[in-house]
Amino acid sequence: MEKFELQMLRDLPIEEVAERMGMEVTRHKALCPFHDDHHASLSFNVRKNTYRCFVCGAHGGTIDLVMHLLHKDFKEACSWLSNGSYETPTIIYNLSSINSTPSFDAQRYERFFQRPWLSPEAKQFLFEERRLDERVVRWCRLSSWRDRQGVNWLQIPYYDREGHLTGIQNRNLQKGAQPRFRFPQGSECGIYNLPILNRLHEGEELWITEGASDCWAALSAGHKAIAIPSATLLKQKDLDQLLSFSSSLSLIFHMAPDRDEPGERLFLQLQKVLPNLEHHQLPKDCKDYSDYYVKFKV
Repeated sequence: MEKFELQMLRDLPIEEVAERMGMEVTRHKALCPFHDDHHASLSFNVRKNTYRCFVCGAHGGTIDLVMHLLHKDFKEACSWLSNGSYETPTIIYNLSSINSTPSFDAQRYERFFQRPWLSPEAKQFLFEERRLDERVVRWCRLSSWRDRQGVNWLQIPYYDREGHLTGIQNRNLQKGAQPRFRFPQGSECGIYNLPILNRLHEGEELWITEGASDCWAALSAGHKAIAIPSATLLKQKDLDQLLSFSSSLSLIFHMAPDRDEPGERLFLQLQKVLPNLEHHQLPKDCKDYSDYYVKFKV
């Protein structure tokens, strides 16, 4: 295929390509088909004719989207776009199998957390940059790995209250690198650190943070804490779980929301479910609880 022909395929309107494959695009956004998405985290840049998911890091152009969504190689994706399939007004691909939530193979990954291993890069990040308590890192079973390209990743396991592995969040340890996060297929990364609830007594205090790293900081500061993914990823079942904890244990909740609009919005969302949720204002020079912990840790 000539270069100009490839460029023509890359210039096809990416939102039309996405819709032709069954994706519903509204205001340049769609549910990301590459992870369990409920809040339309995949965005289209019509000027650059690209897509990007700000949760799982999936990104690319028209050919990339066809390759990844239809599981085709480069030549097959180009052929699909150019042989008339794209022109037809009929959706020729059933996306239901892609959009359905695949099961998470916990047994495949459990062994990585039985004896967690931390690379020098992971230790630098956790203990030098974040200044976390080693006991917290052990409690959370944080581990690490290095991919074939030599990129170092921090491996963050998510467990339910009974201690069953439900998902994994992989965090890129290279600053500014993309994608920042990766999730194995079917990972369920809702409320983080649920096993801590088994150590709570009635009427005890529980801190709610935004994201796992803020939870590590709160734990290192001596608080019992859980984490919500973010304001945009808060699910109804997470809210239902929090309401259940509040009712059964009569917990006193605390939160120091991020110093931005999404952080305050998350606090207001949670306060509707947890009326006794206490707001703690971070100093002006601290963007989140992790930042506050690092700057004011004694």
